Amino acid sequence: MQRNTPIDQRANEPSADMLHEWDRNHQLHPWAAMHEWRGYDHMLVQNSDGIYLWDESGKRFIDGPGGMWCVQIGYGRQQMADAIAQQVMKLPYTSPWTSTTEPSAILAKKIASMAPGDLNNVFFTTGGSTAVDTALRTVHFLNNRLGRPEKKIVLAREKGYHGSTYLASTVTGKERDKSRFDIEKRLVHFLPDVNPYRRPEGMSEADWCDAKVFDLEHAIAEIGADKIGAFIAEPILCSGGVIVPPEGYHKRTLELCRKHDILYISDEVVTAFGRLGHWFASKDVFGIEPDIITCAKGLTSGYLPLGACIISDRIMNQMQSPNDPVLFSAGYTYSAHPVCCVAALKNIEIFETEGLLEHVRQITPYFQKRLAALASNPIVGNVRGMGLLGCIEGTPDKDGSTLDDERKLGALLDEACEEMGLLVRPLINMAVFSPPLIITRDEIDTMFDILEKALEKVASDM
Repeated sequence: MQRNTPIDQRANEPSADMLHEWDRNHQLHPWAAMHEWRGYDHMLVQNSDGIYLWDESGKRFIDGPGGMWCVQIGYGRQQMADAIAQQVMKLPYTSPWTSTTEPSAILAKKIASMAPGDLNNVFFTTGGSTAVDTALRTVHFLNNRLGRPEKKIVLAREKGYHGSTYLASTVTGKERDKSRFDIEKRLVHFLPDVNPYRRPEGMSEADWCDAKVFDLEHAIAEIGADKIGAFIAEPILCSGGVIVPPEGYHKRTLELCRKHDILYISDEVVTAFGRLGHWFASKDVFGIEPDIITCAKGLTSGYLPLGACIISDRIMNQMQSPNDPVLFSAGYTYSAHPVCCVAALKNIEIFETEGLLEHVRQITPYFQKRLAALASNPIVGNVRGMGLLGCIEGTPDKDGSTLDDERKLGALLDEACEEMGLLVRPLINMAVFSPPLIITRDEIDTMFDILEKALEKVASDM
């Protein structure tokens, strides 16, 4: 496909150098390292199409992370641009406090029909973090409403990521991320790592599952079910390194939560909308029907920001107050934004028209086969994934390595992939990827061929 002229060669527009300078001097990016934030030189992305991005020099890259786990339908969708533009002209905004819109009503009904069980009530948010915050505030509201003000602690997991707003970051367990932000420590208790790769040598995965379920059981016994409001869990711990819990873990932890009257929140911000080949992974992949599901990212394929907190009928019925006029006083200026809802509806239409869920299920075995073959490289300790999710975990030294060594390995792998035209998401000693769902078999081969060569280069350099 013919690309536009690189940015720094176009007349009457800022040069690439100027844009980089403005970016360094005036824009604070997410997760900026504060000792060197003005020294960053982020890739200046000029164009996109399908699964590809182009930088200002015209170099093409496969978008391995799919944006930020979100660009399901790929880039450059004219029908998406048309739908967004038409809604902007028809109705760009109206207050969600006092009105509704056709797009939001249709989308709420559509999501309710896709979600498992009795999850029929959709609260629209601005993204994943605010969806999680809404879910946790719902837990607080419910227990205050039922006269149980002490039942507020949330059980979460090490390596789990749930967002960067205050409550969402409180239940995030990425312990290797050094932070100077406050969290509400009184409201959270973390369960140990569920990663089967970390189990003791000689332990079966079934025994590891028993141990991880016991971690939850022990926490409930130690803290007291009367003080625990919810358990929040990603079906797959994506930002933690695409950690797939052992088989049977999800069902058994849900059963424990039901037994002790603890709400189960399934954080599907990454796994929903096709990443594992289904609208939602909770029931269709892992066989559970949670009390609350949070989603975002793939809901609009990243074209516009939108999230949702989906609440079961059972919980809504408990929160009702026919004789006590209490407001559910949560919401955002851009809740149920009509243009964002139209983007979500068009996204879902594209999924359905092009059979993207079926495509993911059909192509996943080949994707996972190519991923598994990377385990033969000497610096690879573990490869893991499910659906169109993958992770390579590097081991600089089989006898043990420092955090600095692991960061170096991750940086070298990121650099080598980028040189060869592939973007991955580095996480210390890991590289994770979640390409657009439209990826073809040939593009999968290209992606993994680059990963193989990059790993060989890094192994040689180290």
